[in-house]
Amino acid sequence: MRAVLVLLLAIALGPTACATYREDLNRGQRMYEANQYEQALAIWRVLEEDSDSLSPSDRVRYAYLRGMTDYRLGFRADSRHWLALAKATHQAHPGSLNTAWEERLEQSLTDLNQDAYGATDNSSAGSSHAVEYGKASPADSGGAVDAGSGSAAPGPPLEPGRCRSNADCKTGEICDGKSCTPL
Repeated sequence: MRAVLVLLLAIALGPTACATYREDLNRGQRMYEANQYEQALAIWRVLEEDSDSLSPSDRVRYAYLRGMTDYRLGFRADSRHWLALAKATHQAHPGSLNTAWEERLEQSLTDLNQDAYGATDNSSAGSSHAVEYGKASPADSGGAVDAGSGSAAPGPPLEPGRCRSNADCKTGEICDGKSCTPL
């Protein structure tokens, strides 16, 4: 009798658990879209353990948002992992991402794959339209990017409030569109 009661309780609460995971996914997406990447990443890390409880299209969305959050925060290896997973899952379940997200996924993966495999043609490295906050591009720095460290060679001095990367900004600010912006 007790086993039947436990089974009925589990069946009754099962849809609630899935709804909770989806709400966590939605909450994390709102944080990501509000540029609150650290808070979004905290949600993604908690949700990771239960991501297999999400529907296939929600798993694609989770992997995409997790990868783009890592990308924005400069965790390039993690970003490449999650974006590759999003791409593979999206190919298995087409229609899970909107067109803009698909394009951003491809651009970001192209940029990240250049880190992993190296760029064979310098003209292809400059054709990426993906923007990673916190990392200066070679065009922005006026110098070459050191392939070993990913850091830009020193360029000309900047005007106050202008930046090439987060390192050029004061504490509590980030480099956004070549200008230091408060967090």
